[in-house]
Amino acid sequence: MESQTVSKGKRWAGYVISGLSSLFLFLSATGKFVQPEGMEQYLEPLAWRADQMIMLGIIQVTCVVLYLIPQTAVLGAVLVTGYLGGATATNLRIDDPFFFFPAIIGVFFWLGLYLREPRLWELLPFRKSQRARL
Repeated sequence: MESQTVSKGKRWAGYVISGLSSLFLFLSATGKFVQPEGMEQYLEPLAWRADQMIMLGIIQVTCVVLYLIPQTAVLGAVLVTGYLGGATATNLRIDDPFFFFPAIIGVFFWLGLYLREPRLWELLPFRKSQRARL
């Protein structure tokens, strides 16, 4: 496996995408901690209780913090993917027309990591054909 370097533009694009995705989940977690008035009405069709939101917020923040630390970024991305998969399934179960939104956020997490981490380039299927290498 040859060593590859990340261009400055690709790395910064990865940082921006990762930062915006992380900010979105941090804001979501903040809502779980603050629990604004009327939150129970939103949670009822989801089959979640307000007293469960603090733990979900802690899990959410933990996953994102692991994602933001370079040494644990891949683990964080896997955990964020699992968390957002659960959110997608919850929204799909109640026939929310925007059920796919958490999955799209998960794609942005991986895209940000992919752009800034050359070790992932060998693992993901975006490869040049063998003919192009000859």
